[in-house]
Amino acid sequence: MPQPPTFLLLLLLSTGSALALRLCSFNVRSFGEAKKENKNAMDVIVKVIKRCDIILLMEIKDSNNIICPMLMDRLNGEKLLSVKKRYLYHDYQAGDTDVFSREPFVVWFQSRYTVVKDFVIVPLHTTPETSVKEIDELADVYTDMKRRWKAENFIFMGDFNAGCSYVPKKAWKNIRLRTDPGFVWLIGDQEDTTVKESTNCAYDRIVLRGQEIISFVVHGSNRTFDFQKAYGLTKEEALDVSDHFPVEFKLQSSRVFATNKKSLSPRKKKTRRS
Repeated sequence: MPQPPTFLLLLLLSTGSALALRLCSFNVRSFGEAKKENKNAMDVIVKVIKRCDIILLMEIKDSNNIICPMLMDRLNGEKLLSVKKRYLYHDYQAGDTDVFSREPFVVWFQSRYTVVKDFVIVPLHTTPETSVKEIDELADVYTDMKRRWKAENFIFMGDFNAGCSYVPKKAWKNIRLRTDPGFVWLIGDQEDTTVKESTNCAYDRIVLRGQEIISFVVHGSNRTFDFQKAYGLTKEEALDVSDHFPVEFKLQSSRVFATNKKSLSPRKKKTRRS
Protein backbone atom coordinates (compact mmCIF):
# COMPACT_ATOMS: atom_id res chain seq x y z
CA MET A 1 0.00 0.00 0.00
CA PRO A 2 1.60 3.33 -1.05
CA GLN A 3 2.29 5.71 1.82
CA PRO A 4 0.74 9.19 1.72
CA PRO A 5 3.01 11.85 0.21
CA THR A 6 5.28 13.55 2.74
CA PHE A 7 6.37 16.30 0.38
CA LEU A 8 5.88 20.01 0.80
CA LEU A 9 6.14 21.01 -2.83
CA LEU A 10 7.01 23.76 -3.25
CA LEU A 11 7.69 27.06 -1.54
CA LEU A 12 8.33 30.09 -3.76
CA LEU A 13 10.39 32.51 -1.77
CA SER A 14 12.75 34.65 -3.79
CA THR A 15 13.03 38.40 -3.42
CA GLY A 16 14.09 38.66 -7.05
CA SER A 17 17.50 40.16 -6.27
CA ALA A 18 19.64 37.08 -6.98
CA LEU A 19 21.44 36.46 -10.24
CA ALA A 20 20.18 32.88 -10.52
CA LEU A 21 17.31 30.69 -9.37
CA ARG A 22 18.39 28.28 -6.64
CA LEU A 23 16.48 24.97 -6.44
CA CYS A 24 16.92 22.81 -3.35
CA SER A 25 15.84 19.45 -1.98
CA PHE A 26 15.86 18.79 1.77
CA ASN A 27 14.78 15.80 3.84
CA VAL A 28 14.05 17.51 7.16
CA ARG A 29 13.49 14.19 8.96
CA SER A 30 10.27 13.87 10.95
CA PHE A 31 9.29 17.52 10.68
CA GLY A 32 6.34 17.67 13.04
CA GLU A 33 5.18 19.16 16.33
CA ALA A 34 8.32 18.30 18.32
CA LYS A 35 10.66 19.91 15.82
CA LYS A 36 8.34 22.90 15.44
CA GLU A 37 8.74 23.57 19.18
CA ASN A 38 12.55 23.38 18.99
CA LYS A 39 13.47 27.05 18.46
CA ASN A 40 17.12 26.47 17.56
CA ALA A 41 16.28 23.77 15.02
CA MET A 42 13.51 25.90 13.53
CA ASP A 43 15.83 28.89 13.16
CA VAL A 44 18.22 26.75 11.12
CA ILE A 45 15.43 25.24 9.00
CA VAL A 46 14.13 28.71 8.16
CA LYS A 47 17.64 29.89 7.27
CA VAL A 48 18.09 26.92 4.94
CA ILE A 49 14.73 27.52 3.27
CA LYS A 50 15.42 31.24 2.83
CA ARG A 51 18.53 30.45 0.80
CA CYS A 52 16.39 28.77 -1.85
CA ASP A 53 13.97 30.07 -4.44
CA ILE A 54 12.27 26.68 -4.77
CA ILE A 55 12.66 23.97 -2.19
CA LEU A 56 11.31 20.46 -1.88
CA LEU A 57 10.82 19.50 1.77
CA MET A 58 10.40 15.86 2.76
CA GLU A 59 9.20 13.97 5.85
CA ILE A 60 6.57 16.53 6.79
CA LYS A 61 4.47 15.13 9.64
CA ASP A 62 1.57 17.55 9.49
CA SER A 63 -1.85 15.91 9.76
CA ASN A 64 -3.22 19.06 11.41
CA ASN A 65 -1.91 21.42 8.69
CA ILE A 66 0.27 23.42 11.08
CA ILE A 67 3.75 23.25 9.54
CA CYS A 68 3.05 24.88 6.19
CA PRO A 69 1.12 27.91 7.54
CA MET A 70 3.78 28.39 10.23
CA LEU A 71 6.56 28.41 7.63
CA MET A 72 4.71 30.83 5.38
CA ASP A 73 4.29 33.21 8.33
CA ARG A 74 8.07 33.26 8.73
CA LEU A 75 8.87 33.56 5.05
CA ASN A 76 8.05 36.12 2.44
CA GLY A 77 9.10 37.07 -1.05
CA GLU A 78 8.07 37.74 -4.59
CA LYS A 79 6.65 34.84 -6.56
CA LEU A 80 8.87 34.29 -9.56
CA LEU A 81 7.08 31.23 -10.89
CA SER A 82 3.58 30.02 -11.57
CA VAL A 83 2.18 26.52 -11.67
CA LYS A 84 1.20 25.49 -15.18
CA LYS A 85 -0.02 21.98 -14.37
CA ARG A 86 0.15 19.43 -11.56
CA TYR A 87 -0.41 15.70 -11.47
CA LEU A 88 -0.29 12.96 -8.84
CA TYR A 89 1.40 10.15 -10.72
CA HIS A 90 -0.17 6.72 -10.33
CA ASP A 91 1.93 3.80 -11.49
CA TYR A 92 -0.86 1.89 -13.20
CA GLN A 93 0.66 0.97 -16.56
CA ALA A 94 -0.57 -2.30 -18.01
CA GLY A 95 1.69 -5.19 -17.09
CA ASP A 96 3.63 -3.11 -14.59
CA THR A 97 3.65 -3.23 -10.78
CA ASP A 98 3.28 -0.17 -8.56
CA VAL A 99 6.74 0.24 -7.06
CA PHE A 100 6.48 3.71 -5.54
CA SER A 101 6.18 3.89 -1.77
CA ARG A 102 5.17 7.55 -2.18
CA GLU A 103 3.57 8.49 -5.48
CA PRO A 104 5.39 11.45 -7.12
CA PHE A 105 3.39 14.69 -7.11
CA VAL A 106 4.56 16.18 -10.41
CA VAL A 107 4.45 19.96 -10.99
CA TRP A 108 5.06 21.89 -14.21
CA PHE A 109 6.33 25.41 -13.53
CA GLN A 110 6.51 28.50 -15.70
CA SER A 111 9.30 30.93 -14.91
CA ARG A 112 9.57 34.54 -16.01
CA TYR A 113 12.93 34.86 -14.28
CA THR A 114 15.10 32.17 -15.84
CA VAL A 115 16.37 31.51 -19.36
CA VAL A 116 14.54 28.19 -19.17
CA LYS A 117 10.93 29.37 -19.21
CA ASP A 118 9.31 26.17 -17.99
CA PHE A 119 10.34 22.97 -16.25
CA VAL A 120 8.76 19.95 -14.62
CA ILE A 121 9.77 18.89 -11.10
CA VAL A 122 9.32 15.23 -10.16
CA PRO A 123 9.93 14.64 -6.43
CA LEU A 124 10.92 11.24 -5.10
CA HIS A 125 11.38 9.91 -1.57
CA THR A 126 12.08 6.20 -1.76
CA THR A 127 11.94 3.44 0.80
CA PRO A 128 15.50 2.09 1.21
CA GLU A 129 14.53 -1.52 0.50
CA THR A 130 12.96 -0.63 -2.86
CA SER A 131 15.11 2.33 -3.88
CA VAL A 132 16.62 0.65 -6.97
CA LYS A 133 13.19 -0.16 -8.42
CA GLU A 134 11.78 3.26 -7.53
CA ILE A 135 14.67 5.19 -9.10
CA ASP A 136 14.45 3.05 -12.22
CA GLU A 137 10.69 3.68 -12.44
CA LEU A 138 11.36 7.41 -12.85
CA ALA A 139 12.21 6.62 -16.47
CA ASP A 140 8.57 5.59 -16.95
CA VAL A 141 7.41 8.76 -15.18
CA TYR A 142 9.50 10.81 -17.60
CA THR A 143 8.13 9.02 -20.66
CA ASP A 144 4.53 9.31 -19.48
CA MET A 145 4.69 12.97 -18.41
CA LYS A 146 6.55 14.01 -21.56
CA ARG A 147 3.82 12.38 -23.63
CA ARG A 148 1.04 13.77 -21.45
CA TRP A 149 2.28 17.38 -21.25
CA LYS A 150 4.69 17.71 -24.21
CA ALA A 151 7.22 19.16 -21.76
CA GLU A 152 10.98 19.10 -22.47
CA ASN A 153 12.76 20.14 -19.26
CA PHE A 154 12.63 17.78 -16.27
CA ILE A 155 14.10 17.90 -12.75
CA PHE A 156 14.03 14.73 -10.63
CA MET A 157 15.07 15.35 -7.05
CA GLY A 158 14.64 14.12 -3.51
CA ASP A 159 15.87 11.51 -1.08
CA PHE A 160 16.52 8.65 -3.49
CA ASN A 161 18.35 6.59 -0.83
CA ALA A 162 20.79 6.22 -3.71
CA GLY A 163 23.95 5.37 -1.83
CA CYS A 164 25.95 2.81 0.09
CA SER A 165 24.22 -0.50 0.81
CA TYR A 166 20.84 0.67 -0.51
CA VAL A 167 22.16 0.86 -4.08
CA PRO A 168 25.28 -1.33 -4.44
CA LYS A 169 27.51 -0.69 -7.44
CA LYS A 170 26.25 -3.68 -9.39
CA ALA A 171 22.66 -2.40 -9.11
CA TRP A 172 23.31 0.76 -11.14
CA LYS A 173 23.21 -1.25 -14.39
CA ASN A 174 19.52 -1.91 -13.68
CA ILE A 175 18.62 1.77 -13.33
CA ARG A 176 17.59 3.39 -16.61
CA LEU A 177 18.16 6.90 -15.25
CA ARG A 178 21.80 5.90 -14.97
CA THR A 179 22.30 3.89 -18.16
CA ASP A 180 20.49 6.38 -20.43
CA PRO A 181 22.97 9.22 -21.21
CA GLY A 182 20.08 11.64 -21.66
CA PHE A 183 19.73 11.85 -17.87
CA VAL A 184 22.37 14.02 -16.17
CA TRP A 185 23.11 13.45 -12.47
CA LEU A 186 24.07 16.72 -10.76
CA ILE A 187 24.87 15.14 -7.38
CA GLY A 188 27.54 12.49 -7.81
CA ASP A 189 28.15 9.19 -6.05
CA GLN A 190 30.96 10.60 -3.90
CA GLU A 191 28.90 13.42 -2.38
CA ASP A 192 28.15 12.94 1.31
CA THR A 193 24.60 14.15 1.97
CA THR A 194 24.42 12.88 5.57
CA VAL A 195 25.07 14.75 8.81
CA LYS A 196 26.53 11.72 10.55
CA GLU A 197 30.15 10.56 10.30
CA SER A 198 31.57 10.91 6.80
CA THR A 199 30.25 7.99 4.78
CA ASN A 200 30.24 9.23 1.18
CA CYS A 201 26.62 8.10 1.02
CA ALA A 202 24.88 10.23 -1.59
CA TYR A 203 21.31 9.44 -0.62
CA ASP A 204 19.91 12.73 -1.90
CA ARG A 205 20.12 13.39 -5.63
CA ILE A 206 19.19 15.78 -8.43
CA VAL A 207 18.85 14.49 -12.00
CA LEU A 208 18.05 16.54 -15.11
CA ARG A 209 16.60 15.64 -18.49
CA GLY A 210 16.36 18.11 -21.37
CA GLN A 211 19.14 19.81 -23.32
CA GLU A 212 17.93 23.33 -22.56
CA ILE A 213 17.79 22.99 -18.79
CA ILE A 214 21.11 21.12 -18.72
CA SER A 215 22.73 23.92 -20.74
CA PHE A 216 21.66 26.69 -18.34
CA VAL A 217 22.77 25.21 -15.01
CA VAL A 218 25.11 27.71 -13.36
CA HIS A 219 28.59 26.17 -13.42
CA GLY A 220 29.64 24.77 -10.04
CA SER A 221 26.27 25.44 -8.39
CA ASN A 222 25.30 21.76 -7.98
CA ARG A 223 26.38 20.76 -4.49
CA THR A 224 25.49 19.69 -0.97
CA PHE A 225 24.86 22.52 1.51
CA ASP A 226 26.58 21.70 4.82
CA PHE A 227 24.46 23.73 7.24
CA GLN A 228 26.42 22.35 10.18
CA LYS A 229 29.60 24.01 8.94
CA ALA A 230 27.86 27.10 7.54
CA TYR A 231 26.11 27.94 10.81
CA GLY A 232 28.76 26.65 13.22
CA LEU A 233 26.65 23.89 14.77
CA THR A 234 27.75 20.93 16.83
CA LYS A 235 26.87 17.50 15.45
CA GLU A 236 24.10 17.16 18.05
CA GLU A 237 22.64 20.55 17.07
CA ALA A 238 22.80 19.63 13.40
CA LEU A 239 21.05 16.30 14.02
CA ASP A 240 18.26 18.16 15.80
CA VAL A 241 17.61 19.77 12.41
CA SER A 242 18.03 16.67 10.23
CA ASP A 243 20.33 13.78 9.47
CA HIS A 244 20.44 14.94 5.82
CA PHE A 245 22.08 17.96 4.23
CA PRO A 246 20.14 19.73 1.46
CA VAL A 247 21.25 19.37 -2.15
CA GLU A 248 20.92 22.20 -4.65
CA PHE A 249 21.72 23.78 -8.00
CA LYS A 250 21.08 27.08 -9.78
CA LEU A 251 19.46 27.98 -13.08
CA GLN A 252 20.76 31.01 -14.94
CA SER A 253 18.51 34.06 -14.84
CA SER A 254 17.31 35.63 -18.08
CA ARG A 255 18.69 38.99 -16.93
CA VAL A 256 22.23 37.68 -16.61
CA PHE A 257 21.93 35.78 -19.89
CA ALA A 258 20.74 38.90 -21.71
CA THR A 259 23.58 40.97 -20.22
CA ASN A 260 26.20 38.39 -21.19
CA LYS A 261 24.74 38.06 -24.66
CA LYS A 262 24.82 41.81 -25.11
CA SER A 263 28.42 42.07 -23.94
CA LEU A 264 29.47 39.42 -26.47
CA SER A 265 27.70 41.08 -29.40
CA PRO A 266 30.07 42.71 -31.91
CA ARG A 267 30.06 46.48 -31.77
CA LYS A 268 29.42 48.49 -34.86
CA LYS A 269 32.42 50.38 -36.14
CA LYS A 270 32.06 54.14 -36.13
CA THR A 271 32.26 55.68 -39.57
CA ARG A 272 34.60 58.60 -39.99
CA ARG A 273 33.30 61.77 -41.47
CA SER A 274 35.22 63.04 -44.43
